[in-house]
Amino acid sequence: MAKILVTGGCGFIGRHVTEELLENDYEVRILDALIDQVHGDAEVAVPEDAEVIRGDVRDKVVVEKAFDGVDGVIHLAAEVGVGQSMYEIARYVGGNDLGTAVLLEAMIGRPVRRIVVASSMSVYGEGRYQTPDGNQLGVVRRRPERIKIGQWDPLSSDGQLLTPVATDEEKPVDLASIYALTKYAQEKQVLIFGEAYGVDAVALRLFNVFGAGQALSNPYTGVLANFASRLANNQPPMIFEDGRQRRDFVHVRDVARAFRLALEKSNAAGHVINIGSGEAYTIEEVAILLAEAMDVSEIAPDIMNKARSGDIRNCFADISKARELLGFEPQFGLENSLAPFAEWVRNSGAIDRGAEMKRQLEERGLVS
Repeated sequence: MAKILVTGGCGFIGRHVTEELLENDYEVRILDALIDQVHGDAEVAVPEDAEVIRGDVRDKVVVEKAFDGVDGVIHLAAEVGVGQSMYEIARYVGGNDLGTAVLLEAMIGRPVRRIVVASSMSVYGEGRYQTPDGNQLGVVRRRPERIKIGQWDPLSSDGQLLTPVATDEEKPVDLASIYALTKYAQEKQVLIFGEAYGVDAVALRLFNVFGAGQALSNPYTGVLANFASRLANNQPPMIFEDGRQRRDFVHVRDVARAFRLALEKSNAAGHVINIGSGEAYTIEEVAILLAEAMDVSEIAPDIMNKARSGDIRNCFADISKARELLGFEPQFGLENSLAPFAEWVRNSGAIDRGAEMKRQLEERGLVS
């Protein structure tokens, strides 16, 4: 029976990954710092069959202990959130990039066969776009002067409106936030290390992950959790820009299965792979669907018509590569999964810190 080290295994995605591995006859050891922003004072519910070591991935002594007898690694430990990364820069670079470096150094000379790292769709910056005549573009950026006057959509070099299309892994990286920078550095560290030391390495670029177990009181977590916290406290979801920006929402159980498949499929080694639903939704549409699922459809979202530094307009996944290399197929669609998610939120006692998050960003000039 293979033993897998899951860093960040007490977190939202990590708990589901742990359950997926245990259900498929793996042994699991978790390394997690259990930071307050994510876990607060709540008791962390981890499957009893998993071993838990509390410690920071930057602590070499703890990491080396965690590697004893390990056959593979799923590296999830990371600071998460675009907005917060723009002012807690040292925290994000230290936790994500230095943490990954310490982890990789501890792997040298050990019989670890494979490492799978959680990367992010944020590394793309803006997703793929198509010109009116059908040409797909690589890097597309919005102009700050247009954003400031509420013209949210990017234009071609000759001023034509572009159409967003599904983003594949060949789309050039274009880093728009400190968080994106750290996630790209994580994936590159892992892939470079794997090639140098003969370790199978895979990077999964996750799109917007949702599901039961999200940190509802952390305003820098996923957008659905943020909306749910507001609605559970009878407050409108806060939406930057005009709400028509499009994203891909993928269920955490699908994500957990993708990590297991990335451990098992030999032809995935050396690749970066999108993990999403392959569907696109506007942010306003998602807020309305969630309010309906939570039986508070009378609470309309607050469309702020303000931009947040580091945000992009559109990005949703082309998952052809995941289908080909992993045999991955999403099983939990957004529309069919919001009702159980809403039920979980109702029983969770969410604390709404959305206004605090907005104030922190505004004080630093990161909202305009």
